[in-house]
Order: sequence, then C-alpha cells, then structure tokens
Amino acid sequence: MRKRVRIVRILFLMTLAVMLLLASNVFLVSIRKVHLRSGTDLSAYADSANTVHETLKATRGNIYDRNGTVIAQDRQTYNIVCILSPDRPTVNNKIVYVQDVEGTARALSKILDADYDTLFGYLNQYNTNGLWQTELGPAGRNLSKATMEKIQDLGLPGIEFTDSIQRVYPLGSFASNLIGFAQSDENGTTVGKMGTELYLDSYLSGIDGSRTYQADSNGYILPGMKEEIVSAVNGYDVYLTIDQELQEALEDAFEKTTERFDPLRIWGSVMDLDTGKILAWGQSPSFDPNLMDIADYNNYGTQLPYEPGSTLKSFTWAAAVDYGVYDGDALVYGGPYCYISDENNNPLRVQESRSCIYNAGRINYGMTTYDHGMIYSANTIALEIQNSLITPQIHLDYLKKFGFFQPVNSDGLPEESGILNFTYAADRASLSYGQGSTVTMLQLMQAYSALFTDGTMKKPYYVESIRDPYDSSHVIYQAETRITGQPITEESAKEMQKIMWKVVNDDEGTARWYRIPDCELMGKTGTTQVAINGSYASGYTIVSLMCALPADDPQVMVYYAFEAAYNPSAHYYSQAQQDLLRTVALKIGVTQPEAEQPAEEPVEETEEPVITEIVTNEMPNVINHSLAYAHEKLDWLNTDLIVLGAGDTVIDQYPKSTAMVATGQKVFLLTDTNSFIMPDMTGWTRKDVTALWSVTEFGVRMSGEGRVTSQSIPPGTMVTRGTDIEVIFE
Repeated sequence: MRKRVRIVRILFLMTLAVMLLLASNVFLVSIRKVHLRSGTDLSAYADSANTVHETLKATRGNIYDRNGTVIAQDRQTYNIVCILSPDRPTVNNKIVYVQDVEGTARALSKILDADYDTLFGYLNQYNTNGLWQTELGPAGRNLSKATMEKIQDLGLPGIEFTDSIQRVYPLGSFASNLIGFAQSDENGTTVGKMGTELYLDSYLSGIDGSRTYQADSNGYILPGMKEEIVSAVNGYDVYLTIDQELQEALEDAFEKTTERFDPLRIWGSVMDLDTGKILAWGQSPSFDPNLMDIADYNNYGTQLPYEPGSTLKSFTWAAAVDYGVYDGDALVYGGPYCYISDENNNPLRVQESRSCIYNAGRINYGMTTYDHGMIYSANTIALEIQNSLITPQIHLDYLKKFGFFQPVNSDGLPEESGILNFTYAADRASLSYGQGSTVTMLQLMQAYSALFTDGTMKKPYYVESIRDPYDSSHVIYQAETRITGQPITEESAKEMQKIMWKVVNDDEGTARWYRIPDCELMGKTGTTQVAINGSYASGYTIVSLMCALPADDPQVMVYYAFEAAYNPSAHYYSQAQQDLLRTVALKIGVTQPEAEQPAEEPVEETEEPVITEIVTNEMPNVINHSLAYAHEKLDWLNTDLIVLGAGDTVIDQYPKSTAMVATGQKVFLLTDTNSFIMPDMTGWTRKDVTALWSVTEFGVRMSGEGRVTSQSIPPGTMVTRGTDIEVIFE
C-alpha cells in the first residue's frame, strides 16, 4: 500500500514539474523575452512577432487532346529573391545577404545567360538607394528546378528562391486561338485570358490552400510553434476533341499555303460527321502562347464573318431539291443573267438590263443541265434556281433552317452571327451564289453536316469532358452529340451528295484538283471576291474547299479557306489541301500509307496533262485582228488554239477578252460565220463543246456524261450553218 502511495506521489510531482516548466517558459517569453527550450533571446523580435498566413497555390487543371496529349499545364518554377541589406541577422553565424555584389552578378550571369551589368545594377541597389531586397527582372523569374539547383550549389549568400507557377503549352502554336492562354494576375493566381482557358476558367481554376504559423519579422519560424495547413484543391482537367495528328496536319497545310500564296489569312477545320466533334481547328497567322506573340486575338472560325462564295451555292441547290422542284438532267441556259427588280424586290430575268450577273471568267455555258451548273459552279444557274424553280424567300427560309445568320453557341466560343442583306433585288440575287451576305466557318460546318449525312444537322463542339484531377473516372461534364435540326430530308441529302460527288470527280468539276489516291471525295469549292469599303475591286479573293470523305460513307468533313491576292490557279495548286486530306484519310483508315500501296497502281491523275508550270493571263481581244496577230498574242501561253473557218480575220473568240486563259486551255477563234472544218472532239469535255457552240452558234445536241466518245459529223468534214451536230459523252 505504501509503495502505491509513493508511486502516486512521484507521478504527481513529475506532472507538477512539467507544468511548472511550461509556465516558466511562458513567463520567460512574456517577461524576459527568452525561449526556454532553445535559449533564443527574443527581445529583438518580441515586438514584431506575428502570425504568418501563407497561400498554398492550387494547380490549374490540365488541358488534353482527345488522346491524352497535354496541351496546357502548370509548371512549378522558381523566382530569385536577393537579400541586399547587411542589417539582416545572421543565421548560425553565416552571412545571409549579398555581400559580394560583383562576384554574385558574375556567377549568376553565366547560369542565367543574362547581362552582367544588368544583374550588377539589381544587386547593387542597397549601395545606391538602400534597398533591402530585390528581384532580378525577367532573367530571374520562372526558373526550372534544374537551374535553381545549379544556383543553390554555388552557395551564394543572400540568394534565395520563392516558388511560382507558370502556365506552359508543350505543343507551342497549336490551335492557339481556340485554346487561348492563361496568365498570373497581381496575386500570383493563374487566370484564363482567352479561348478555352477563359471560357472554362471556373473549372480549370482550383481552390488555394493555406499555411499559418508564428514567425519573427524576418520570416523565421519560431521553434516549437504550431503550424496549421489547409491543403489546396487542384482545378479540373479538360479533355478536348482535338486530335494532335490532324491538328498538326492542318497547321502544316497552312505553312505550305503561306509559302505558295503569301495570304493575308488562312483558316480551316476538320469535323467528325457522326458526332459533330471538332478534330482540328486553326488559323494563320496564329501565335505561340509560351511567347505571347499575338498578332490577332480573333478566332477566325467564329469571329470572321465573310462572304463564302460558291460554297453557299450547295444550299441553293439543296433548297430546290428538298422543295421537290429539281431535275438535275433538265436543261437550263447558263449564259449571262440580266435582271430588273419586280414589285416584290425579287430579281426578274430580262433580255437586257444594266444589272447582269456573269459566271466566273464570263463563261457562257449555253444550254446545259442543272447538275452541270453545280459542277461548273455557275453563278447564273444558281440565280435561275433561286428565281425560277423556287423563290428568294423560299431560298432564305432554307438558309435559316440550315442555321445561317444566327449564333451556333458552341462551347462558349465567341462568335459573330454574320450579316444578311436581303432588301433589294441585287442582295437577293447575290445571295444565290454566296455573295452580298456574310456567314462564319462554324455556321458552314454545322450546315454541311446535314448535306453530308442524312439531313440532320449537328452542332460542332470541341470540349469532350471535364474530369476530376484526383480521379479521372469522376466525370464532371461529358459532351453529347446535339442535333440542331433537320433542314432537308434524308432523300434530299443523298441527292445532294450525288451532285457534290460530281463536283470532285467529274472531269470538269471545280474541285477535281483536290482528288487524292484511294479515297473519293465529295464537296464544293469557292472563289469569292473580297469587298472592301463596298467595292469588289480589291484584287483579293477567298479560295475555299468544303469536302467530305469517303464519298460512299462520309465520316469526316474538311473545310479550308485562305484570303490572298487573286490567282486564277489557286485551286490548281492544291498540294497543301491534298496533303491534309491524305492525312485525314489515313487517320480514319480509308486508305493506306504510300509505302504500302502496290507499286503497279499509279496515283490518280486529273484529266489535265501534267504541267510543270501553269501560266495564266488575261485573254487578249483579237476580234477584227488577223490570225497572225492572234497567234502572236496567244502562242506564248501554249494554249490549244482551234481556228473555226477559212477566213484571215477573227470575227469572234472564246474565251472573251479579259477572261483568264491558262496553259493548255482550248481557245476558239471564229473566222467564218457560215462554215468551218469539224475538229476532232474526241476527249473533249462538255465545257469545251459548249464553248464551240457558244462561238459558232451552230446547233449542238449533247448526251451522256464524261468526255466525248463520238460525234455525228466526222473530223475534217466541212460543216455549214443549219447543220445539227450530235455529241455523245461517256
């Protein structure tokens, strides 16, 4: 019993001793300014002792492409802080300020690859103006861990580091006007400033944590003091539909187009037709968000409304097809369309007027089919459809069904809606062939998604999902395909696909230059005059292509456009677009790499002979001049000159003067209005035969598709006026 009492007394005395010790420590700290356990004299710091609150920065969420490739991420970096004042107390009897200014500047200049004099100026500020501490400007910020460790290894007194976060973009210039960028604000918080970084800033931004502790005025933690830590919560990760391989192929095409045409701007996109997922989206000029070399903050695909030109003709044809009034084999006059305004401000076709619309190059296609109007991209036939088969109002109603002149509202993209001009007859006429009103690339992508599929229109989107950074299986947001309408029936869409297939694969199709091996395309080209200050005389055009592949089962659509000085061979020089289309075809598995193709299978060629360099020039006026004069003016172009008649003076010509004529093109010169020797038309295109009819005004009946295989009058036969000529194409 006594033993137990003794033990209890001992425990009591020990407890009392500990309590007295703690009380003494508090007494000494508060009265004598001495920390009992460490023996630290706190008298120099007592008045400045304080609670320090530090922010623990949250990591901003990463942005990935569809395959998990990092597009944007935070990187831990370090900033140099230089303590300059000798008044800073020593630590363990070691100097903790920059004592050797010259030596420190010299050592740092080598590692930072910075100017010695500049660094010396920063480090010498205590001697010049009594500055306690400083940073070293851009050279001392956002250092990598490796650079920081090199400096630490030097053991330079007074050189310390603070942590910082830098937003980096490993792929550099990569859909930059879509991705945007983020920067640190005045509080050191990374904030989205543009593009996806701005639109999804609330998801990408995390919640900062905190650290609280007791420290003296110099920032040293008092021994034995308690720390309180609240962990930071990192931002959500964002996964996009963008595919790195296709995006890089698109931007490679931009570079090739830039080398060839020196354009003012280029823009394009690749989209999955089944879902509406944007697989590539870009523009040039663009920028590297790591360098911030921004020339234009606008996203051309949504913020650049422009007159699309002939790519809008597809919807003129589609309206007539869906309205049930279209017969592709029916004949229509493809010459100039002169009109006046009727009482409803609609164009009314007349024989003569001050208002006339012409086809490109003022080509007169004569009597041809409606399908060939699309193949040739004939402005005048688009007008005929708008004002004879349907009406301008019906045409406009369909355009609105296709989503034009209204926002698409896709993933927060800033966008313009375009401008509709529909007041006067001239406005309505020009709308039929894609001029006078403006649209955006995003609207075109959405609208063509109906033509290239079953008539259902899909909203393009590029944000695939938003996920928890700690558990990627925890999905915060998952995108879904959104049907935005069905402007035409499935049957109408299939009919349009047949017509657009001809635009690429017909020997005279305007998109024939874009064919690629092993994979058939369908689509539509555009060559648009650019209006500046209300005038189309700027000399600049927008050259564009909208296509889908493969033609028999469309999976992906591609749009590509650039604005440059007028070049009549712009569609001919299509290697950049072909390379892009080839990459797309390989990506979706509808063709094979070149190395795997059988050697005996030649690459598909267009109907034109291979020309090392095509020369173009305005067609001179040789009417009322001698044949010798005509040869002098035309021979240097190496045109296929066909003289009709036995006269010595040119009575008429085709193409007309000022139209563009190119190497290898057929040029017809009429020297007799009553007779001529029948040329051999084998292999001629429908366009060639139409030109013969136009210049001679002899009756010509054409049937079939393709190239001429037979003619009713043998070559070398004298043909006189009144004779009918029949030509068969196969």
